[in-house]
Amino acid sequence: MAKIADWDDHIGRRLRLRDLRVFFAVAQAGSLAKAAAQLRVSQPAVSQVIAELEHSLGVRLFDRSSRGVEPTVYAGVLLARGRVVFDELRQAIGDIEFLSDSTAGELAIGYPESLATVLPEMIAQFSEKYPRVVMRTDIVPSPAFKFGGLRERTHDLVLARIPTPLLPGYSVEDLNVEVLFDDPLVVVAGASSAWARRRKIDLADLIDEPWILSPPGTLAHARVIEAFKARGLEGPRTSLVTYAMDLRAKLSSRGRFITAVPRSVLRLAPDRSTLRMLPVDMPSRPWLVVILTLKNRTLSPIVERFVECAHGVVKSFASGK
Repeated sequence: MAKIADWDDHIGRRLRLRDLRVFFAVAQAGSLAKAAAQLRVSQPAVSQVIAELEHSLGVRLFDRSSRGVEPTVYAGVLLARGRVVFDELRQAIGDIEFLSDSTAGELAIGYPESLATVLPEMIAQFSEKYPRVVMRTDIVPSPAFKFGGLRERTHDLVLARIPTPLLPGYSVEDLNVEVLFDDPLVVVAGASSAWARRRKIDLADLIDEPWILSPPGTLAHARVIEAFKARGLEGPRTSLVTYAMDLRAKLSSRGRFITAVPRSVLRLAPDRSTLRMLPVDMPSRPWLVVILTLKNRTLSPIVERFVECAHGVVKSFASGK
């Protein structure tokens, strides 16, 4: 590989943002022709840009075949670093827009389905203060999600649940973790259920009731089984297995089923009045709701305002308002 004597001058003269945009398009499309169609330019123009980039860097960026192009290890480095460059530029433009008009901008949020009761109130209050901010939300898979949206810079922040202590597979060393509140599991039944009128219930009393549980392998499932085993019992009789929090809450509210949901569901869910928390002793295990952001990535003013708003929402429902 040719040594670059003056890298700053090399960037200014040889490595243009337009070229990087073409490079990203080719890597994503896997084909020069497809990239050219996406960029609305000719294929020879795309080929020329890639050839000049390869000549400038002194390495081959793509392996060509009849099936298209495949990024080389050198291209992988440029993709990773270039993504940061474009993200910082996007952030800078967003910051300028916010400074010129503090009610405008964009915000990308990731969240698990289990926080679908918490996020709407945060969005509602934030949107009221900043009506011209365009928000995009994506459900991130649970339980073993790797916060890829943050690391790939497609999410500005992620609202998440993280267990304490962290389970294998969870890594947050490169992330900022801001704790909002503890949201432990509670056992619930419908307000019309006979169990809702009991003052004290042992888990053994509920073992033969029809339970709705999240799938095995999820933290919520493990916590319920753990509670039964702590009483020397096998797991409860399971009638339905589902990830869907709203389905668990709605079916339980009809009075036949028992389930376990995060305590916030009883405070914020639209149909919370039809549910009752049962007086069952569950092992006290923290289950933190947090906001995650990427370290070494400057937070935009919009992200900072949303975090402030999220804390305000948490304070309001913690005080019963």
